[in-house]
Amino acid sequence: MHYVTEKNKQPWDTHSANNKRHRELCADSDRATAALITDLKQRGMLEDTRVIWGGEFGRTPYAQDNKDKKKIGRDHHHTGFSMFLAGGGTNGGTMYGATDEFGMNVVENRIHVHDLHATILHLPGLDHEQLTYRYSGRDFRLTDIHGRVVSDIIA
Repeated sequence: MHYVTEKNKQPWDTHSANNKRHRELCADSDRATAALITDLKQRGMLEDTRVIWGGEFGRTPYAQDNKDKKKIGRDHHHTGFSMFLAGGGTNGGTMYGATDEFGMNVVENRIHVHDLHATILHLPGLDHEQLTYRYSGRDFRLTDIHGRVVSDIIA
């Protein structure tokens, strides 16, 4: 397994050697995620436990320039990336949304981060709109003043 070391505190930040590093990191992550979900399901805990896997952005579908062509990286990418949800009231086996053929932009069922947060809060029964508070003349909440529950991913 490939663990975070003092030298490499952010192993997923692959501005160089993206292909090599992601093959290793994804293999480690896939095994751990599958083991966790399998264990929760075998113990009858998956329906009460929500697994959320993702990051704050994805990676560009194009290469980031690097003088060493063997160590090409990919930059941060916020207009099309994936999140993984399992258990805890989510609709298992559902893929919701799609990007264009290059993975550059969302072309189907775009979900804003506020929608994701509203949906995550809704699953245990919290209404994100009820979490609004006023400060300095403005309304605030975890989903800012936006967000809609994405019912298609709820079981």
